[in-house]
Formats: sequence, structure tokens, C-alpha cells
Amino acid sequence: LPEDSNLANSDKGQVAAPLDKVTENQAEVAALPSQVPSETDAELSKSIPTISKDAFRLSQRETENHQANLQKLCRICGGSFKSGPCKRSYPVHGPVDDDTQALLRKKEKTATSWPYLLAKVFKIDVRGDIDTTHPTNFCHNCRNVVQRKFSNAPSEVYFPRKDTMTWQPHSSSCDVCSTSFRGIKRKKRSLNPQLSKKPRMAAGCARKVRNVRNLKLVNNKALMKKIANCNKIHLSTKILAVDYPVDFVKSISCQVCEHILADPVETTCKHLYCRACILKCIKVMGSYCPACRYPCFPTDLVSPVKSFLSILNNLVLRCPVKDCQEEVVLGKYGPHFSGHKEAEEKEGYVYINKGGRPRQHLLSLTRRAQKHRLRELKLQVKTFAEKEEGGDVKSVCLTLFLLALRARNEHRQADELEAIMQGKGSGLHPAVCLAIRVNTFLSCSQYHKMYRTVKAITGRQIFQPLHALRTAEKSLLPGYHPFEWEPPLKNVSSNTDVGIIDGLSGIQQLVDDYPVDTIAKRFRYDVALVSALMDMEEDILEGLKTQDLGDYLKGPFTVVIKESCDGMGDVSEKHGCGPAVPEKAVRFSFTLMSISVTHGDANVKIFEESKPNSELCCKPLCLMLADESDHETLTAILSPLVAEREAMKHSVLMLDMAGIPRMFKFVFRGTGYDEKLVREVEGLEASGSTYICTLCDTTRQEASQNLILHSITRSHAENLERYEVWRSNPYQETVDELRDRVKGVSAKPFIETVPSIDALHCDIGNAAEFYKIFQFEIGEVYRNPDVSKEERKRWQSTLDKHLRKKMNLKPMIRMNGNFARKLMTMGTVEAVCELIKCEERHEALRELMELYLKMKPVWRSSCPTKECPELVCQYSFNSQRFAELLSTKFRYRYDGKITNYFHKTLAHVPEIIERDGSI
Repeated sequence: LPEDSNLANSDKGQVAAPLDKVTENQAEVAALPSQVPSETDAELSKSIPTISKDAFRLSQRETENHQANLQKLCRICGGSFKSGPCKRSYPVHGPVDDDTQALLRKKEKTATSWPYLLAKVFKIDVRGDIDTTHPTNFCHNCRNVVQRKFSNAPSEVYFPRKDTMTWQPHSSSCDVCSTSFRGIKRKKRSLNPQLSKKPRMAAGCARKVRNVRNLKLVNNKALMKKIANCNKIHLSTKILAVDYPVDFVKSISCQVCEHILADPVETTCKHLYCRACILKCIKVMGSYCPACRYPCFPTDLVSPVKSFLSILNNLVLRCPVKDCQEEVVLGKYGPHFSGHKEAEEKEGYVYINKGGRPRQHLLSLTRRAQKHRLRELKLQVKTFAEKEEGGDVKSVCLTLFLLALRARNEHRQADELEAIMQGKGSGLHPAVCLAIRVNTFLSCSQYHKMYRTVKAITGRQIFQPLHALRTAEKSLLPGYHPFEWEPPLKNVSSNTDVGIIDGLSGIQQLVDDYPVDTIAKRFRYDVALVSALMDMEEDILEGLKTQDLGDYLKGPFTVVIKESCDGMGDVSEKHGCGPAVPEKAVRFSFTLMSISVTHGDANVKIFEESKPNSELCCKPLCLMLADESDHETLTAILSPLVAEREAMKHSVLMLDMAGIPRMFKFVFRGTGYDEKLVREVEGLEASGSTYICTLCDTTRQEASQNLILHSITRSHAENLERYEVWRSNPYQETVDELRDRVKGVSAKPFIETVPSIDALHCDIGNAAEFYKIFQFEIGEVYRNPDVSKEERKRWQSTLDKHLRKKMNLKPMIRMNGNFARKLMTMGTVEAVCELIKCEERHEALRELMELYLKMKPVWRSSCPTKECPELVCQYSFNSQRFAELLSTKFRYRYDGKITNYFHKTLAHVPEIIERDGSI
């Protein structure tokens, strides 16, 4: 402002110039500095506040005038209260007037204020209005539109949404202030200004247009008469005995067929039709009144008032039958006409008012009234069904409905009905819906929301409601099927209706017990086994047929169960305030590996799990929030399961399957444990112990000197005996002597496991060892074994960068299964060889990897003797050559030491394959 000479010297009443003018003035001032009057800073500072104050007063005055003008305009249509048809106005935010309130009460509406009604009728939300921008009243005409909306009367004044006013704040080009209170005209958009101008029409042209319109109207009536097609069933107005006035005849005749009203109905717009005629027209031409095109639906049709029906039934008709000419009132015409012989040839129909309530459409009746009206038809259908279809009334009715839909070309509905008749149904089975809910991780509330949305949009019940899913779930969860044990299980309830129970149930609580801070849930072991067997009922029966055994065999069936237990990592609660429990979880589960049946002297296998490591066949038994390293908590939770398992070993399960009681015996094999958990439950020292193997008693030093020749010697019973020796020290030995005697047993074993190998961790452990070998080969440790820590880190960094570049292997902080699978390939060896100068080392690495890749399928296959029998035969030779390479070419790494998994891979795989058939 101080730089603008024009603004500084402006008069007090003058409004500030626009921005572009100000910039022009500034340019002029800069060009002609001599023309700027010399003015002190004090004078300049005096003039500016005066100008700002005057401008503020002026803008305030304009705003007040604008607000005063707004109060003279309608909030809805923008019309002026002075020039409009009615000067009455109503407050936008006030209560409704008495007339409207009475109308709303009559229509059983609870609204008491105008904002709700305006939002309902005009789709305008006035609750956010500002007094300086929006008028606070609306006119009587808009109020009449609201009343017509709620009175269901055809509105003479149609008020479209797009024509309501949009109000803008006051500006220099304000429409409100420039209209001088004559009201604001709503502007309608036009693509072309010339098209919006309506040319005046000559008199001859106007006459032609009227003739065309009349012709269209005549054609429309002719079309509706063809649709109704009621000449043979409705009575013509020509048989009226009295010469009634034309307007009266029109009032008692149908607007469609122009016959005397038969079974008359009245629309919302007060027009009268024969019921059959209006229903046919609505079906063909759409849901509106043929006379005025007001919206009309079959459910809106009502009978006229009784006084009109009385007049209609008292009309005098002259019988059209030849040689009769008798005059009969319309109410008695039906019985009179039925007495003529001609009635048998002609379909004469006339509505007979039997008194009582006005006749309503079948669909608008209550169920009881529908039964009453269709009683005679129902009896006829029942008689036909008993005579022709063996009493199947439902099939007869559905077939009639199907034929009616096909005749009207409504094939989509007909196909759905046909699917229901065939038992397929248009909706999904509850069990399928349950599978969808579980596999998509939907909660009950999320599924219910989806169910309601789909039902509302499609109008069909595709998904089943939650209660149907819960019913289907009961037959899938343990605790649904009855069974018994012979002899009964020791210390286990005979109740079979047992679902999910607390994991801590069965623990004998004492004062000095270890505090169990966990949440655990589980099934009872025997109940879960029964549920798994019933799930496989079809597989068992199919297996009996495949082996040419009768499905009536009672057994005994021998079921091999693989038990698994593992930690589930981090399950911390990301938000919320749950109980103070460990942020890790442990899951105990089982898998049905195989089922065989004794037939004569032979043991026939009728089922074998094709994918024994799949999560689909792994049944959860117990889930606990605990750390797998917490020996005490693990013991407390799993001890009841172990007790139930021990009891089931010595009993026979009696279970009804396919209506026949069958006997089942169980063999439990604990092979689904990784090395960490095996050491935990079998009471062995941790994996860093001198005793490196969970299958034999060898030490790390012995295993490095003899890489191949070892056999499985450990067992659960032997570990228990060694624990007793460790606990009691009967020979009074020192700690080292005692430890050497018990071979690394330091705690009481509490779960029986079968000595085996964890194939996944075998892959990971061996890959980690190869990763180390690659680094040492890059650093040529075979020449210079003494290197610093920084050098080793540099080798690792070089290897990581090269593998990322050549093999697209991103470096991992901790080795995992996917990284191990990608690393153990010949391509990786070729990439590493690029970093190694010595050709001899290239050959050694290639041979080592080649031997490893030949051995790997043997412990990774579900059934190696079938999938890779040649590699099984070659395994001993390959493992011996592999061990030879480790002890010669890579002696710098394996002189006096070896990893746990290299030892198990080389020494124990063939023995386990021979014993179990697979790892």
C-alpha cells in the first residue's frame, strides 16, 4: 500500500482499485518518480488507516444490504416474497405449521421441523446454512410442494432437484443485490445459445402439431385396448338400458378398455380401471397410470369407496342374449347370464360384490386371507396330485410356476426355480460358506455384513446366515460324534460331547507350584482323533473298496498318528491391552499318516496320506501362548495330553462309521519336532552341547573323525533311565564323569519322540554351512587360516554383493528356507567360482555341491523309494565321497569339528529311510 501513490492519495469514500490496476499504477510511479508528490512518513501513515477504515465501513454496509435482500427471497426456489404468487413465508429452521403437522400425523410421520422435510423433498441440507449467504425463509409455493409430496397426490407444480437455488457469498457481481428484489431466475444450461431460443410457431404449424399429438394419443389407447384384450369377458357400455350422460358413462367405464368396470380398482391418482386391464398394462407398458402417467404399482391399487360400488352395481343393463332383452341390474347380471345356454360358449365375467371388505389383490392379502381365497384351487391341485403324482403337491405347484415363467420368457427366474427343484438351490451350502469365511479370515461380524449386502443387492440368499454356519460347524469340530473306549481310558472322562477346553485343565494346583502365566486352549486328544477319523470316513470306505474288502469290516483298524510340536514365533499384540502373557506361541498337532486293517493273517493298508507335511492334513490339538524354551510351562500344559496319549495306547476305540461299529487302535509316532524341541522334551542338553546328535551318543570330536559309521541308539526309555542316573548319581561320580555316563541327558524327558531328522532345518543348517565355505574359499583360508575378523566381514560383503548381482539373492540376516533353496544350486557355485582364482578349488566346490544335490531329494521326498529309488541306492556312496571331500579338501573347516546337521545328513539318513520309509 505505501508504494501505491494513487491509493495513498485517494479520497476517503473511494473503494480500493483492483489488483491489476494497482500494479499498473506501481509501474507508472516507477517510471515517473518526479510526479510522485513528496509526502512524509507521518502523513502516509495517517492516510492509510483512514482509507482502510472507510473501505471496511463500505464492505460492512454492502454485506448488511446483501443480508437484508436475502430475507426477501425464498431459500428453495429463489423467488421474491413481494412479486411471488403468495407473500406468506416460513422459517427454514423453525417448526412445521399446523396444517402440515396435521397432514404428517395423518400419514403417521414423526417429523416436527422443516429441515427434515426440506431434505426429504428437495434434497437440500439447510442445517449448515450461514445467514450472510443463505435466506432464512421459504415461500408458500415450496411449502405446497412439500405437502403434495406427503399427501401422495399428483403434484401440479413439479419441482426438479436441479432447479433449486445454489447460493454464493456476496461479491462484486452478486445476483441477489442486482435483482432489486424481483426474485432470482434459475438458469438452465444449454449446449448452444441459439437452441435455447424458441422460435414462434405459425398458426398452421401449431394446428399440425396438435393433430399429431391427438393421433399419438389415439394410437396409444388402441395399443392399450389390444393389451387388455377383454372384449369377450367385459361388458360394453352399449348394453346400458338407460341413456346416461356421456360424462357419467365415462366415470363408470374403464380408462383402458372403455367397458363397464369389472372388479374396479382405484389408483393413487384417483383413476378407475378394471383390475385385469390395469395389471396387464402395468406389466407391459411400465409402472404408471395410463391416463396421467403418474407412478403406479400393483400394490397401490385399492377398491373404490362403497357408495361408488353401490351405484355401479345398481346400473340397469339390457341382456345382450338373443330373444331375452330382459333388464337386469349389474349386481345380478352374473347369475342371470349364467342361466343362458350361450354362457357355456362365451366367457362372461362380471364382478360380483358379495359385501364385506372391498376386494383386494391377492399379493396384498395376509397369508390367512390368501389361503381362504385359494382354498378351492388348492383342493383341486391336491386332488390332481393324489391322482397323478402320488400326492406330491409341491412338485405340481412348482411345475405350474415354472411353466408360467417360461411362457412369459422369464427364463432367469425359471432357471433358478429349476435349480431349486433339482435340489441344487440358488444359494451356497452352509459348509461352503463356512469354508469361505475361514479361508478369507473373515470375522463373524464381517461375514454377516457381507451376507446382508449381497442379499440386499441381488435379492437372493446366496450366502447362508451365521446360524446355519454354526450348525454346519458343529459337525466338523470335535465333540460331535459319540464313541467309547474298551477298556475305558484311565483318568479320562467318558463324556464325548466335549469341545474346546482350557489348556490348563487337569493340572493339580499346589501352593508351591510353578506359576503358569499363559493362555492355552485345546481339544481332548481322543475327541479330536474321533473327529479326524469321521472326516476321513469316505476315504476309509473307498480304501476298503479299492482293496476288494467289504465296507462292512469292523476291524480292528490300525491308525498311525504323527505328532508334531513347534513354536510359532512372534505373536505379539500390536495394539490393545490384553493379559500379560508371553509374545510367543506353541502349537501341538497331529496328522493321520496311514490306516490299515487286519484281514485274515494280512495287514492291508487302506489309506496313506499323500502329502504328510501339508498344513491341510495337520490337525491342531493344543495352542498356548508360551515360549518353547520355557520347560516348566511346556511340561504343565502338555502333561495332560501325554497322559491321554498313554491311556489310548492300551485301549481300543469303538466308533460307529457308516452305521457299523468299528474298532480302531492307535500308534503314536512323535517325529514332527525340530532339534530344539526334541532336546527340550527329551531332556537333552542344548544344540551347542558336546553331544551333537539327538539320534546317537557321539560327541563332536568323534563325529568329525568318523563321519559315516554311526547308528541310532537313543530312545525315550533310555533317556528316562539316564535321567534317573543323573538325578541320583548312584556311583558317586564327579560332574564330568556323570555327564559322560548319561550322554548329555540333564532333565526329565516328558514326551516320547521317535529319533528322526527335521528335513527343513537340515536344509537350512547345511545351506548355512555352504555359505561359510563360500566365504572361506573367497578368502583362501586353505592357504592362510589365521585371518582377522575384519577380513572375514569383507569376504561376506563381497559374496553378498556378487550373489545379489548374479543370482538376485538378497542378503539375509538369518538363513531361512527360501534362501537355502535358492542358494543350494549349481548356478550359485558357478557364480562363486568367478571370485576364486584357483581352478582346483573350483572343481572341489562343484563336486561338493553336485554330491549334495544328489543326496538332498532322499531326505526331502515324501516317499523316496518311489520318487527317487536310484538316488536312495547311491546315497551311501555319495555320502562317503562327500565326507572324504570334507576331511581332505576342506580340512581347514572340519578338522576336529562338524555341524549337527552335516553329521545327521551323512550318518543317519539311510537308517531312517529303511525304518520309516521317509524322513
